Amino acid sequence: MDMQKTVEGLLARIDELESRQAMRDLVTDYCQGFDRLDFDRFLTIWWDDCTWDIGPPFGSFQGHAGIDKAVREVLWPVWRETHHLTSNLKVRFIDADNAEGECDVDCMGATRDDVVQMISATYRDHFQRRNGTWKILRRDVQIHYFNPIPGAQMSAPQA
Repeated sequence: MDMQKTVEGLLARIDELESRQAMRDLVTDYCQGFDRLDFDRFLTIWWDDCTWDIGPPFGSFQGHAGIDKAVREVLWPVWRETHHLTSNLKVRFIDADNAEGECDVDCMGATRDDVVQMISATYRDHFQRRNGTWKILRRDVQIHYFNPIPGAQMSAPQA
């Protein structure tokens, strides 16, 4: 057995494990940054030449300026609160510095006029590593449903 090939193989597997964890963190920072109104955290997941295609009825946004517009002018003004839950993240490496990811998301939210909405979607991502850092180059959102829940309320438990 060639020791150099063994070490190279081990290093490649460690790199893939660390890369997968970095991508999971990006997915988490997307949800928590958006839900907690932490724009700086949200913006750090995107490359400056990114595309965020949310689809109808929201549109497609390019680069950090587009992300800023989408969040501050289109989305946050509509929502009083949101709670994103992602699951089933599957990552496929294209090469050492590019990967495709897909995960499901359910989001419960309340609009500023207190209409509770339930959203289900799939996120399809192109992750890219540059200078040792993984970020999202492209996220395509396929919304499956976006429905109000009549009579529902989102309120904290009473003490």
